[in-house]
Amino acid sequence: MATVHYPAIIERAGSSFSVFFPDLPGCTSAGVDLQQAALGAEEALSGHLAVMADYGDPIPDPTSFDAIERDTEVDEVARILVRGERPGRAVRVQVSIDEGLLARIDRIAANRSRFLADAARAKLATMN
Repeated sequence: MATVHYPAIIERAGSSFSVFFPDLPGCTSAGVDLQQAALGAEEALSGHLAVMADYGDPIPDPTSFDAIERDTEVDEVARILVRGERPGRAVRVQVSIDEGLLARIDRIAANRSRFLADAARAKLATMN
């Protein structure tokens, strides 16, 4: 995975705030205050990039702030860079695993590799 930083725009939405990514239509977040909206943006971006990769959708490169025009219909409060992980290409590896554990994985997972990668991501997320 490669770390990327996408520009996001925080806008006022009544008494709360919403976040959208000009490069990634449909990727949004919201919060009752600026901080909550900004913190939620990273989670939204990570999920959006993962779903795009799962479906084989092309992931665009981030646009620079200067290239994003202001929309007069948006009550823009801030522009932020949001860190995300662009999924890399799959690499074949050989691992050893207990046969009983492997059988348990195969009973519940349609895709063994995805299951193991998701489990590794979840564990690594708790270590940060």
